[in-house]
Amino acid sequence: MHARPPLIAVLDDEAQMRRALRRLLRANGCEAVSFADGESFLAAHAEYPFDCLLLDLHMPGLNGFAVLRALAGLDPRPPVIVLTGHDDPGNEERVSALGASAYLLKPVDESPLMAAIGRSLGGLSA
Repeated sequence: MHARPPLIAVLDDEAQMRRALRRLLRANGCEAVSFADGESFLAAHAEYPFDCLLLDLHMPGLNGFAVLRALAGLDPRPPVIVLTGHDDPGNEERVSALGASAYLLKPVDESPLMAAIGRSLGGLSA
């Protein structure tokens, strides 16, 4: 019996970024489900056994910080990799304190992203 591919949630308000990340994840053997806002991701979280979340930090409505705070009380809580195009001072420390497993800058390259996903999945190859 084969293990299922990792299921990765992509949460980004930019449609082009969601499409690009989904293509990249699928090309690397992952399944991907994308969300345009924090509210829709949190509403769907209980329905999907996400193995990892790729989270845009700066979005209208619930931003990445708010999503991380909302996830703190959930069980199971998927590992979170934060992606941002705005590297403001202190953001990496803030998201780490909120439980993010990695902090990557956009545009993100394939190799560091897939390595971060692999580490988040417990060293399993993504």
